[in-house]
Amino acid sequence: MSQTKANVMLFVVTIFWGSSYLFMKMGLGSVQPFALIAWRFSIAFLLSAFIFRKRLLRIDIKTFKSAVILGTLLFLVFAFVTVGVQSTSTSHAGFLVSLTVIFVPLFSAVFFKKKPEKRVIVGVFLAMVGIGFLTLNHELVISYGDVMCMLTAVCYAFHIIATEQLTKNVDSLALGVLQLGVCGGLSLVCSLLLEAPAFPSDSASWIAILALSVLCSAIGFVVQTVAQKYTSAAHTGLIFSLEPVFAALFGYLFLGEMLSAKGYVGAALVLIGVIYAQLHTKKRRQKNISVKNAIEA
Repeated sequence: MSQTKANVMLFVVTIFWGSSYLFMKMGLGSVQPFALIAWRFSIAFLLSAFIFRKRLLRIDIKTFKSAVILGTLLFLVFAFVTVGVQSTSTSHAGFLVSLTVIFVPLFSAVFFKKKPEKRVIVGVFLAMVGIGFLTLNHELVISYGDVMCMLTAVCYAFHIIATEQLTKNVDSLALGVLQLGVCGGLSLVCSLLLEAPAFPSDSASWIAILALSVLCSAIGFVVQTVAQKYTSAAHTGLIFSLEPVFAALFGYLFLGEMLSAKGYVGAALVLIGVIYAQLHTKKRRQKNISVKNAIEA
């Protein structure tokens, strides 16, 4: 698989995840946080495991251990964000979770001595300025929900970096499926210990759970795990910075929410940042190929 194809797959995943804020709000209307995560990832795991059951029969201990690590990080991501969206605004949550795009190259530099490339730094800068324009209002106050969303971004960055490292030399598809099961299992335990689990009480909650399970989890995280084997963590974080743009689009289409002029400027800056980084990569790769061919000739 080429890096371009992998990046396109991650772009589609980002569209699904942009819809997740809408579906989480719907689901939390009648389901408690850990129960919602448990429903979401358990259904996603069972569906994915049935489809790819032959691949799961061939897993080794290395793949299983990697799945435990990724599944635990995934659980932390969604535990924090699901609790966070209950006590902060959508704009705060969108901005703070998108801090992932900053934490990925930062943590990569700290733990793996990977100095961020200039094009990535420029893309990250444009994306972060855009996210700020898109989501921040004039009264930013750090609340409990804001702290939860910042912790989400930290865990999400570690998940992206760990995925890049752990997909090497394993069946990335089986790994993507197994991490869903680990996340669902941990969520179920927390729900049984800390909540009073109950079935969703209305059709809107079921629609939200199924959308989160199939589109945002079963497809989303399996595709992410496979695609990240062929692209970098920095590119992944940058593409995922488009999430608040799609969240705003879904808000407009289904809730009639309108972006302000500042919001449209922000969305444009995020898109420019992503496109700049990807086109620059393609041009440089073509230049390197041309130089290599000239040397060999």
